[in-house]
Amino acid sequence: MEDKTKKLMSGFFVYKFLQKERFGRCGSGRGDGQMGDIKELLTEYQDRKIALYGLGTETERFLSELGDSVSVIGLLDGFQEGGELYGCPVISLEEAFLKGVRLMIVVARPGSCKVIARRIGEFCRRNQIALYDVRGRNLLERKNVSYDFRQLEGKTFCELLEEINRADVVSFDLFDTLVTRKVRSYTDLFELMDLRLREDGLYIPDFAKLRLAAEKELSKDKAPGLTQIYESVLQKTGGNFITASELASMEWEIDLSVMVIRKRMRDVFYKAVEAGKQVVITTDSYYSLEQIKAILDRFALTGYDKAIVSCEYGISKTQGLFQVLQGEYETKKILHIGDDEISDIETASANGITACRIFSGEDLFDALGGLGMENEIRTISDRLKAGMLIAELFNSPFWFEEEDRALSVSDAFQIGYLFCAPVITDFVLWLKEKAEEQNFKQILFGARDGYLIGRLFRKVSPRTKSVYFLASRTAAVRAGVENEKDIAYIDSMKYFGVPEESLRTRFGIAACDLKQGKRDREILAKARRQRSNYRKYIKKLDIQEENTALFDFVAKGTVQMYLQRLFSQHIKGFYFLQLEPEFMADKGLDIQPFYLDEERDASMIFDNYYILETMLTSPYPQLEEFGGDGNPVFAVETRSERDIRCFERAQEGMITYFEEYLRILPEKAREGNKKLGELFLSLVNQIQIKDEDFLSLKIEDPFFGRMTDIKDVIGNNIR
Repeated sequence: MEDKTKKLMSGFFVYKFLQKERFGRCGSGRGDGQMGDIKELLTEYQDRKIALYGLGTETERFLSELGDSVSVIGLLDGFQEGGELYGCPVISLEEAFLKGVRLMIVVARPGSCKVIARRIGEFCRRNQIALYDVRGRNLLERKNVSYDFRQLEGKTFCELLEEINRADVVSFDLFDTLVTRKVRSYTDLFELMDLRLREDGLYIPDFAKLRLAAEKELSKDKAPGLTQIYESVLQKTGGNFITASELASMEWEIDLSVMVIRKRMRDVFYKAVEAGKQVVITTDSYYSLEQIKAILDRFALTGYDKAIVSCEYGISKTQGLFQVLQGEYETKKILHIGDDEISDIETASANGITACRIFSGEDLFDALGGLGMENEIRTISDRLKAGMLIAELFNSPFWFEEEDRALSVSDAFQIGYLFCAPVITDFVLWLKEKAEEQNFKQILFGARDGYLIGRLFRKVSPRTKSVYFLASRTAAVRAGVENEKDIAYIDSMKYFGVPEESLRTRFGIAACDLKQGKRDREILAKARRQRSNYRKYIKKLDIQEENTALFDFVAKGTVQMYLQRLFSQHIKGFYFLQLEPEFMADKGLDIQPFYLDEERDASMIFDNYYILETMLTSPYPQLEEFGGDGNPVFAVETRSERDIRCFERAQEGMITYFEEYLRILPEKAREGNKKLGELFLSLVNQIQIKDEDFLSLKIEDPFFGRMTDIKDVIGNNIR
């Protein structure tokens, strides 16, 4: 066994292990965990059955060097089950288990290994099958969730510029280096393609699997173009009402729509151009040279000398593309910058090119244990949400600039986009679904919480009559109380202040020295006037006398209870969250909350809904009551212009996220995931916030006389 293992190490694996030393001077990082020992692993499992995951040429080489040193039961892959390859049967996961496989070795690049581990990891855990990659890394090892990069070594912006200054030619990888995508993996594009095709009435069974299989098959011996890949797909499926070139154009358009520039890497690119270096794009891609140039133009990446694209030469980086680069710049000192350990770093180093690794967004996300989200990312909708977070939060690879290396956000836009938008998106789509199911033709979005929610709702349900309805707890109480029992109900709600302030704030009565009986009479007399005034306002809105939905964000139901008295038709409340539903059980209200009572108590949403309320509110003052002409009377604005600008930036982030989610994902695939949404929102308690305007906000609740610093709500993640 020892001799055969040495033979194995001398071939395929020795290259992988020794190259780490060659590119170490320019930094590969330690983001992928501790390096294992493949030799010890094979020795440990020499008497047990193993399977290999992957059908590429690397697997063929692995098998030839492995010989009969261990028992390989079969080969697996995500797109093929059955048949034979390289003298081994191709089997399914279930067959691997039934045949007694105890170790599965993934023969793939590190980035692909992560995707595969997400796909089959739970199966392996459940069936006690060890899962390792060819570098000896345990792919089932769960990484601790972290919110800083103290355990990860990487290049700073300035260190990378120093490397550039030492070079004559600077070569940049393109994908995941200069540009990234708002999806979790590029293979998610194939599922988006399938959804788009189905929308167009085109059905290609197992499309995503076939698309990936064709790419892998053709890439064994050459670097194919996209049209070639789709010619293979159509050949295997017997064709359809679409050509290979049309499929290629569709994928190109979808891919382009989810691409985003990595801004700090574009800065590095500009610095290289400005320094007079010959700048080259060296990329593995099935896109043509013209398409690659279109991407570069789109993101203002100009001033480069040339682009070397794999499909134009028919070879990938691992098949000789770096030799093309060297042939173009003989005698020049070349630096290559990329994210992939093998194709960018090890292969460039093996060709005598200095290589520097920068981390992709996915690398950084993975290094932090996926921020605790991995177990909740299941559907294409979840993967899009995760991809949007990664593309924004880890857009820069330079998280090593500051001493504490802590994850942080610097602007309220990011707070809205990253933390608030996912759960708000789920809620708005739920509201649309419930309104359609229950045939509500008109919805009242109560001010001020309905300001942003209503704007988002109109984007997904433009035909539903959406009314921005001026309301507040104060205005509803002043118009809705009808007797002493109502007054006692309001008085039972604790006011954090003196009784005189409570009387003025809640009922608009200044006669604080009245005896109890006259006090109540004054309140009820004013309420009668307010009911008349409020109805004048309602009449101006042309609200139809039919079943009407009312949106409230987080509430007991007090506003709905008193507003119902102003309408002849039935009002049903749709809430994000209902507080103390048992307290309102005898009030006869019809309320359907997004978060059910049992869900609320088991979730993190209860801890952070104050933050959402603060971010969702209108930039206009609170309604107090209505005048005799039915026009609103507003309270004096207590928020500063700085406060308002801050939450408006957060709302811009939420709107941007919502529009991107709708644009990218077809309607049929839009799915809510409350647990995942809660995890996004809980990041506000974990990630450092550096926006001083946000940190100065106060959570106002004048009806209860409460004023709370938002810093006291978000916890201890403040610098």
